[in-house]
Amino acid sequence: MPSLFDSFALRGVTLKNRLVVSPMCEYSSIDGFANDWHLVHLGSRAVGGAGLVICEAAAVSPEGRITPDDLGIWKDEHVDFLRRINTFIVAQGSVPGIQLAHAGRKASTYTSWKGSGAVPVFFGGWQVVGPGDAPFNYDYPQPMALDAAGIQKVIADFRAATVRALAAGFQIIEIHAAHGYLLHEFYSPLSNQRTDEYGGSFENRIRLTVEVVRAVGALLPNHLPLLVRISATDWTKGGWTIEDSVELAKVLKAEGADLIDTSTGGNVPHASIPSAPGYQVEFAERIRREAGVATGAVGLITTAAQAEEIVASGQADLVLLAREELRDPYFPLHAAHELGADVAWPVQYERAKPRQAPS
Repeated sequence: MPSLFDSFALRGVTLKNRLVVSPMCEYSSIDGFANDWHLVHLGSRAVGGAGLVICEAAAVSPEGRITPDDLGIWKDEHVDFLRRINTFIVAQGSVPGIQLAHAGRKASTYTSWKGSGAVPVFFGGWQVVGPGDAPFNYDYPQPMALDAAGIQKVIADFRAATVRALAAGFQIIEIHAAHGYLLHEFYSPLSNQRTDEYGGSFENRIRLTVEVVRAVGALLPNHLPLLVRISATDWTKGGWTIEDSVELAKVLKAEGADLIDTSTGGNVPHASIPSAPGYQVEFAERIRREAGVATGAVGLITTAAQAEEIVASGQADLVLLAREELRDPYFPLHAAHELGADVAWPVQYERAKPRQAPS
């Protein structure tokens, strides 16, 4: 049985363990630029022993931001500081990854501690886009339906962002196709009412996601892996289902995706989500088993024993931590001690390393 602290290979990239810092928006950028907050936030998680540190959702275009404070990778000037962060992450023995994202109809909203709902244009907001013109919720902006040229621009933006991500030294690229953002909006029947080649049938609704994966994958060197985060269910009658996700995962695997980062929900407000510890793990397990592709599990995973069980039982190949990593940047080091795994600590911290596993 694999262990949480066994290495894991994705193409030519080997993670030293199965613990991943999930991409978490910090809403701390100006004009999309990373800064010292991102350096310390991401760098400390690498010091804390995670095998993979995935940078937060980086908007592939200005209109793809969730908020005006989002990180971006839509222009060449964004690259230099990201490269600085990645140099530090690699020096700690971790692998740097980035999530490329477009918020779709959930864009142009306030950062939570600044307000709620849509940011008006006269306060720095912008016209948002989506598969149609229905807003996410009553207080969100009304989107403009993407036409053929707009769809091609989205694909081109993901392609250009990939070039910049490689220039910045990211070794793993993840495409964000979950949580009610643009790609999820297209594949879910709840948000996609189009009647053209991007709407209607399952094959049409997944078309944009597949085209983005294909465009990004074509730019990656053979040794670098491609991940895709999806929402495995909309948790809503008539919406996207786990059966749909299994079929999508099969298609994405055939297109070159190496791992499906399995989350859920986010596409409609007021969905009935039965949140409980590890409530999304079953979806990662089913996709892994039925689609024959590696998966990552995320969602209310908070203890070393819980994470170890997910990997050891074959439910998922990687465990992604979000809030628990915010609470404890050194979770991997503490988990190793708890599980009796002998892992290297940063030499600067070696004198504080526990010498005996707990009995």
